[in-house]
Amino acid sequence: MAKRKPKLAVWKFASCDGCQLSLLDCEDELLALADEIEIAQFLEASQAVVRGPYDLSLVEGSITTPQDAERIQRVRRVSKHLVTIGACATAGGIQALRNFQDVKEFTAAVYARPEYIRTLERSTPISAHVPVDFELNGCPIDKGQLLEVIGAFLNHRRPQIRSHSVCVECKRRGTVCVMVAQGIPCLGPVTHAGCGALCPAYRRGCYGCFGPMESPNTESLGGWWKRLGVPAEDLVRVYRTFQTGAEAFRAASEAHDKEKG
Repeated sequence: MAKRKPKLAVWKFASCDGCQLSLLDCEDELLALADEIEIAQFLEASQAVVRGPYDLSLVEGSITTPQDAERIQRVRRVSKHLVTIGACATAGGIQALRNFQDVKEFTAAVYARPEYIRTLERSTPISAHVPVDFELNGCPIDKGQLLEVIGAFLNHRRPQIRSHSVCVECKRRGTVCVMVAQGIPCLGPVTHAGCGALCPAYRRGCYGCFGPMESPNTESLGGWWKRLGVPAEDLVRVYRTFQTGAEAFRAASEAHDKEKG
C-alpha cells in the first residue's frame, strides 16, 4: 500500500496575496515539494480542493471581519499544525492602521451606505483568535524560510529560522552600516532578519518589513534617529507601516506619538 502523503492547505484572509505568491515563486522547489506532499487546498494555484483534515495549514492575512473570526476557528479545527505567514497574519498587516483611528469614520467617508458594511474595529493577527504553531515574518515572506518551515513541520522538528537583526545580515554580506557611515536612518537594528539586508545593500535604510527582532531596543534606536534630525512625527510613521500591529513597533509608535503631541 502506498504511503499517504501529508496534506498541505493554504488559506487567505485580509491580505494582498503576496505571501502566497512567495510559495508559487519557489518554482523548481515547489515541484519537488509536490512529490512529498499533497497540496490539498491552495486556491491561488488551483480550484481543486481535497477535504481535510490537513497536516499543515499555511495562513495568510489578518482578521478584519466577523466572518473571518468565525472562519479561522474552522481552519484551526481541521489543521494538525497551523503556521501564519507574513505581516498581515502575524501582526495585523498595514490594515492594522485602523487600530489607531475610528473605523466608523473611515466607512462613512468611503461607502455610500456604510450601514451595510460589517467590519471589526481592529485588524488582528491570527494568534489573537486561535493557537498558532509558528509565525513566519515578512512582507512578503522569504521563500527559503518558507520551504524550511514546511520541511520542518513535515519532518516533525522545529523550524530553524534565525531571530537576529538585519544588522547581522549586513555584516555577513559585507555591507557598510548606512546609519553610521552615511547618516541614513535605518530600522535594521530592531528588525528581524530574513530579507538578506536588501535595502542597506542599495544604500537605503531598512523599512522594517520583517517586523521586530527577538529583543528590539526601539528606545535606543529612537535616540539615534533623533540625533540624525528625525522628528517624533516621522518616528511614529516609520513604525506604522507593514508591521504596525507588532507589539514592539506598536509600543514604539505610541511612545513617539506622545512626544509629538
